[in-house]
Amino acid sequence: MSGRRAQAARNDALILAAARDVFLADPTAPIAAVAQRAGVGLSALYRRYTGKDQLLQKLCADGLHRFIEVAEAALDDRVDPSDCLDRFIAGIVDADVHSLTVKLAGTFPTTPELFELAGRAHTLNGRVLERAREAGAVRPGFDLNDVPMIFEQLAAIRFADPERNRELRRRYLDMHLEAIRPQPHASPLPGTPPSDLEFRRRWERQ
Repeated sequence: MSGRRAQAARNDALILAAARDVFLADPTAPIAAVAQRAGVGLSALYRRYTGKDQLLQKLCADGLHRFIEVAEAALDDRVDPSDCLDRFIAGIVDADVHSLTVKLAGTFPTTPELFELAGRAHTLNGRVLERAREAGAVRPGFDLNDVPMIFEQLAAIRFADPERNRELRRRYLDMHLEAIRPQPHASPLPGTPPSDLEFRRRWERQ
């Protein structure tokens, strides 16, 4: 890329990284806080994004794209069906996709692109679970909508040290994975999983 385009790309990467940090700490923070954190002028940020809503939409879209990549990798024919769910869940947890999306739910307007990406992600999530279920790797009663709740619980683990976060998430991920595997004499799961409607309502702008 030319010097100007390369600088624009660097600025964009800085802005997105800063936005993630800023909005993880405070979803209500102004867009000026992102520019300050990124070390770029507010005018440079507005040349790339028309406002906070567009910036949040971009962060959400990036997270959904990453989710889809991880799901598609878990569905690769080279992955043992009995391992695909474990690999998928571990990949999403390591990518830390849900830390930001959970915080941002309902804080910005969704778009047709985001609805399409979310639908694709949901479909792939279902395919991974069905593949694992057919391989006998999932306990009875475990539902498709139970999966994102695991992501949310592990994303809530957040300390100052990123490496410590990763270590602790992997620790409790292992406990979750053991719990969803078939177990002799396991009691039926209590209650019911979240419905699609409950999930959709979280994304309605407050």
